Amino acid sequence: MGLRERKKAETRSAISWAAIRLAVERGFGNVKVEDIAEAAGVSPRTFNNYFSSKGEAIVARHTDRLRNLAVALRERPADEPLWDAISAAAAAQFTPDLAAAEHPVPDPATWTAGVRVMLADPGLQGDLLKAGAVAEAEIAAAVAERTGASLERDLHPHLVAAAVVAAVHTAIGHHLRTDRPVADLLTEAFDLLSAGR
Repeated sequence: MGLRERKKAETRSAISWAAIRLAVERGFGNVKVEDIAEAAGVSPRTFNNYFSSKGEAIVARHTDRLRNLAVALRERPADEPLWDAISAAAAAQFTPDLAAAEHPVPDPATWTAGVRVMLADPGLQGDLLKAGAVAEAEIAAAVAERTGASLERDLHPHLVAAAVVAAVHTAIGHHLRTDRPVADLLTEAFDLLSAGR
């Protein structure tokens, strides 16, 4: 990644984190694009260069993680069983990362409660569904490539991708209820799926 691309990625990340933080602190409906831009140190016009809505900015990290799961799946060893490869690719997206270290949470219990409220807001649901749909298409393509299935004719890649996205959303929801690490929950979820239980 060149300097210009790195700078754009940093700006996008700063805007997304500002959107998440403000929505968790104030509630989704009480945050405006102007508030997010100010918190991220950019103009509203710059915000609009990166995101079409505050909801899109909030779900950007989630969207990126899901899309990166498809990339990581393509990089797994070809002879690795499908669900093992998916599990490893997914868990890698949800290990503690540098971005989280740069944006520490002062009070984890309050933060988790705020995230629960934010994610339950009907105003955010469309953006979450859109993120899942985009990722599902990319994961299905990666599964088709890996298994030699036809993306156009075969059900299998689409069914697997839908299950993967559902497992991720379920693991995140369970994490918010139990505080168990998402990566561990994903491993458990994919073990259950691969066992057919």
